[in-house]
Amino acid sequence: MENYIDLDNVIEEDVNNISEEKFKNVGKNSEKMEAITRPNLTYWKDAWRRIKKNKAAYAGLIIIIVYIFLAIIGPVISGYEYTAQDSTKMNQFVSKDHWFGTDELGRDLWTRVWRGARVSLAIGVIATLLNTIIGGFVGGISGYYGGTLDMVLMRIIDVMYGIPYLIVAILVMVVLRPGVTSLIIAMVIVGWISTARVVRGEVLRIKEQDFVAAAKVLGVSDITIIIKHIIPNVLGLIITNLTMSVPRAIFNEAFLSYIGLGISAPECSWGILAKSGIKMLRIYPYQLFIPSFFICTTMLALNLLGDGMRDALDPRLRGTE
Repeated sequence: MENYIDLDNVIEEDVNNISEEKFKNVGKNSEKMEAITRPNLTYWKDAWRRIKKNKAAYAGLIIIIVYIFLAIIGPVISGYEYTAQDSTKMNQFVSKDHWFGTDELGRDLWTRVWRGARVSLAIGVIATLLNTIIGGFVGGISGYYGGTLDMVLMRIIDVMYGIPYLIVAILVMVVLRPGVTSLIIAMVIVGWISTARVVRGEVLRIKEQDFVAAAKVLGVSDITIIIKHIIPNVLGLIITNLTMSVPRAIFNEAFLSYIGLGISAPECSWGILAKSGIKMLRIYPYQLFIPSFFICTTMLALNLLGDGMRDALDPRLRGTE
């Protein structure tokens, strides 16, 4: 007969052998019971914590900071003017004197790239900010008040939304003189439409929430509800949309400058540099690859940052990590 162990009897014997001396009454520690095990984080601190945990978004943020820093000091540390021509140094490759080489007129490409970064980033950020302000205002008013006002504004937006964005921008640039101001105007004329539609949809959802209804019952004015309840809840969406719209504006600036409707000489931007570099593609390809690299990496970094901010600023995800 095989040997076996009766586990029930073993467990019962072990339980019976337990004495009170093996236990210790630790009492009640009120300080430990009431201690906060997790630091109290505000909405923005929690968002920043989640951005830092998102490696892709954090890397995109670092790239953007580095590019902005170089756009500020890059033209200064090179020692060359972005318009200075030198016929003895035309089409030189990368060297210790010219870190990005020179173009067909002997101008230092390092200086011109970071000078162009100033223009491209400035146009992208300013145009996007104006689009966000106008679109946020129109969408917020339309969504909050609704009724006839909402219907009229939405029909106007629907008509404008059916017109291709770049077609309108090109027509505006044909009418206006090429320049930074003309580019910004062309981007703002119809660029605010998508922001207005997004903000309107979010405001329509928020104004049906109980806290807004309670504020109305208590007699709170519309302007107070908008400032204290609507805007804080829409702000995260607006910031995310702002971040995602900047690369689109930079690309549009580069495209318009590339086809000759953007920045005019002697000013330069990444689009102008790409337009000049395409002429030398077969002989001196670095003149195209260098500005193209910065256009692509800037757009990639801003998109990664926008994706990370969309998740970080979502209040539904707060406290889930």
